[in-house]
Amino acid sequence: MSGDMVIVRKEGLYCVPGQFYIDPWRPVERAVITHAHGDHARGGHQHYLAAAPGVNVMRSRLGPINITGLAYGERVVHNGVTVSLHPAGHVLGSAQVRMEYRGEVWVASGDYKVEADRTCTPFEPVRCDTFITESTFGLPIYRWQPEQQIFDDVNAWWAANAEQGRASVLLGYSFGKAQRLLSGLEPSIGPIIAHGAVQTLNQVYRDEGVWLPQSVMVGDVPKSEIGKSIVLAPPSAAGSPWVKRFGDFSDGFASGWMQLRGARRRRGVDRGFVLSDHADWPGLLEAISATGAQRVIVTHGAIAVLVRWLQAQGLQASGFDTEYGDDEAEDANANAAAGPTFPASEGAEHA
Repeated sequence: MSGDMVIVRKEGLYCVPGQFYIDPWRPVERAVITHAHGDHARGGHQHYLAAAPGVNVMRSRLGPINITGLAYGERVVHNGVTVSLHPAGHVLGSAQVRMEYRGEVWVASGDYKVEADRTCTPFEPVRCDTFITESTFGLPIYRWQPEQQIFDDVNAWWAANAEQGRASVLLGYSFGKAQRLLSGLEPSIGPIIAHGAVQTLNQVYRDEGVWLPQSVMVGDVPKSEIGKSIVLAPPSAAGSPWVKRFGDFSDGFASGWMQLRGARRRRGVDRGFVLSDHADWPGLLEAISATGAQRVIVTHGAIAVLVRWLQAQGLQASGFDTEYGDDEAEDANANAAAGPTFPASEGAEHA
């Protein structure tokens, strides 16, 4: 085809021959959504297309919308463009968008991670000519430990607090991060309490067949058991009247940004756990290589660094200027009692 298949317009990423948008940030007629985080899935579109496992998440966050769910790997043709959705491994229902037109294939990845977890379908490499990749953690310093090691650390922290009669308040984004943390908790230590925003999405996950340990609302736990509990809450709960009911608690924060020196101090928490739903530096390079793409377009994150590295490897690389990236701000706007946030230069909470 002449010209690029996907370009940036004021509304968002636009598939030119297909005449649809991918994760647009302004209202459009047709939107293909990679996942339900607020910087990618916004209200106001006339029609949504998303991976089937993510449809109920979309509805729980956006309310009544006109949405079609597409099974992973299922193909539809729109204006001559063959579209299919493939697992991104980021959160429940996350997908990469494969577009084929006149023999050329582009893939828009949305957000992704290559490490499998128990709460969503694992990342699937998709061969293509051009790959649009995120770069949230596109710096060589970001290298994740296996998630089980992080879960072991969380459970040890919780158990030590429980022995002292102190609740453990663990902050993490309410969609995706909280459910992943919940999947790794050891229920024998004590009650697992979920903030309302987390509990709603826990049920959506369970309804999609994802097994999670039992979680309850704080009102369902006897006061005598509060000191043995772990509390899963969004970052916006920090410093709020709601969290103060747990008394003399220990708090922790789960995010890839916890690998940054000083991040835990700026958050003002007792413990930082380095757990991200995005690919680290080796994961980004692994995913890009697996596509076989000779052209790579980098979005939100450390764009310049990743572009330079890819160019040094002989690939045609450039960046797209997008509005993706800061779900922590969404959490804060949803709760007037929001706690401190990272500087904009440190990126998105939902990492």
